[in-house]
Amino acid sequence: MAQAREEIVPGKVVQLNDLVRRITAPNPGMMTGPGTNTYVIGTDKLALIDPGPVSDTHLSAMLDAVGKRLKWILCTHTHLDHSPGAKALKQETGAEIIGFGKVPDDGRQDTAFSPDRVLREGDVLATKEFRLRAVHTPGHASNHLCYLLEEQKLLFTGDHIMQGSTVVISPPDGDMTVYLASLERLLALDLAALAPGHGHLIEKPHDEVRRLIAHRMKREQKVLDAFSKKNPATLDDLLPLVYDDVPQRIHAVARRSLHAHLIKLGNEGRAKESGGEWRITSA
Repeated sequence: MAQAREEIVPGKVVQLNDLVRRITAPNPGMMTGPGTNTYVIGTDKLALIDPGPVSDTHLSAMLDAVGKRLKWILCTHTHLDHSPGAKALKQETGAEIIGFGKVPDDGRQDTAFSPDRVLREGDVLATKEFRLRAVHTPGHASNHLCYLLEEQKLLFTGDHIMQGSTVVISPPDGDMTVYLASLERLLALDLAALAPGHGHLIEKPHDEVRRLIAHRMKREQKVLDAFSKKNPATLDDLLPLVYDDVPQRIHAVARRSLHAHLIKLGNEGRAKESGGEWRITSA
């Protein structure tokens, strides 16, 4: 496990435990951290989670890791840094592509994604070595699945939970109300660790889930407090007030999550939008 905490290097195969290896794609950035994590599970018949973006370099690294043993290519969701690599990997290995399915294109989706098999909540993939159970966790994306490796109580979280950062909730497909409910659901699962789509393993999963929920609710309170300075207000009026604690270069991305918070408040009858302006109706 010592290697698991080293600096993440794209292309390097890291053995996380006796069943799981991590290979990180060469796509580091503001939205992806060190890059998108691909996980290879098993030693005989293999499953691979999140083949990442289209990348010849990453495809070669994945093929070196799986050889002729790959059975399943699982995608947590269809954002462009997670699923597009599936097509080329299938062409090389013949493995079955599996996921929740497509959602309406919002400019951030892998529109070419075409699963051979669709999974829903509670569906299980099993070999003699392991069982992977699908956990539907919409919010960041409506088609988002986490995968629970039951033998090790290890949950592969895709972008539902990232290490070192909160995820962006981008309406219309992203939904803050649904995201918070999906986080709450994880508290009922027996978990030992989280394997995120970006960053290192998270070894106190329930503490991290509670921290994320508290962080989102604290941000929501900042939204409500911002209206004491201007009500009604546009998204651009609220943005510097609600996200005064993050660098301005992140504000364009934070604006999406701000919109998601406002939609949540609107659905709860606490805010109302008219002509691009939002007004708090009940705190």
